[in-house]
Amino acid sequence: MSLNKEHQQRLLNLAKSSIQHGLQTGRPLKVNLADFPAELTEHRATFVTLQINHQLRGCIGMLEAIRPLAEDIAENAFLAAFRDPRFPPLADDEFGKLEIHLSILTPAEPVSFTSEQDLISQLQPGIDGLILEERRRRGTFLPSVWEQIPEPEQFLRHLKQKAGLAPDYWSENIKIYRYRTEMIG
Repeated sequence: MSLNKEHQQRLLNLAKSSIQHGLQTGRPLKVNLADFPAELTEHRATFVTLQINHQLRGCIGMLEAIRPLAEDIAENAFLAAFRDPRFPPLADDEFGKLEIHLSILTPAEPVSFTSEQDLISQLQPGIDGLILEERRRRGTFLPSVWEQIPEPEQFLRHLKQKAGLAPDYWSENIKIYRYRTEMIG
């Protein structure tokens, strides 16, 4: 499902408002779903990525669709700005410099493969977002990560590291799921 330009702009404005509300109150903006069209109240999984001067400043999201799209964007925008453990909470003077990018995920689907090489051959750079699971370890890369890691083999190695595994780790128990994103912003 692709959103029209008006709906995309509404979501970007909502993310910005939630961050601004967070700066003023320390809490995410409460969303009244009655104020939004049906397309923006469907349950969807999202990530909100914040950048300043094209450098990551926060990224938080959900892989499962557990709440309405508008609520998910407001919550994840707040969390990306103030609760990403990799960064200090956003400061007032950073707000005007923020670049906000929204990723709306399709439901993840399992990928069937017979070996690591078979998996690598199936990857679609710039298109696939991946979730890697191995026992209790889990990591994901959004499709936008292909911009920094364009080679499928390296993409998988880095994803294993993100999940807390060695880059050359391989096991028959690894599960891979693929999703796509609609990028806004």
